[in-house]
Amino acid sequence: MEEIEKKENGEYTGEIKGGLRPSMKLVVMGIINKKPKSMEVIVSSEPQEEDTEGDVGLQLKVSFMDKAVHRNARMAGKWGRPETTLSFFPFAPGESFKMEIVCEHQQFRILVDGQPLCGFSHRIPRLASLTALRVCGDLQLTKVA
Repeated sequence: MEEIEKKENGEYTGEIKGGLRPSMKLVVMGIINKKPKSMEVIVSSEPQEEDTEGDVGLQLKVSFMDKAVHRNARMAGKWGRPETTLSFFPFAPGESFKMEIVCEHQQFRILVDGQPLCGFSHRIPRLASLTALRVCGDLQLTKVA
């Protein structure tokens, strides 16, 4: 992943060179908009457009209205059961954040500002097939690595 310039619209798509593997860490840093509705981080087998059907190893969908972080995966065109359990909601309008997605052997571990937020067990058997990271929503990105 490369460093990026600040982007007002909060859109980013980048390549995970060689695909995802255990011990890799993806970092997304940004500032939440003043009146946010949602933001999304997607780790997938190809850059996701609205109508593509590639595998999604991890979809993190942040809903500011519900103060929820929905996690899910899509295999062979089918979405699995979403997970929503959280111990706290770490995002606040107008505030900066640092999200780390750590790929472990059994799961993704998601940390926000250094605090463990949640885990998500791998549903895609071939992690190396996950080669794209997409970030979008009501935020200004400051760094993706």
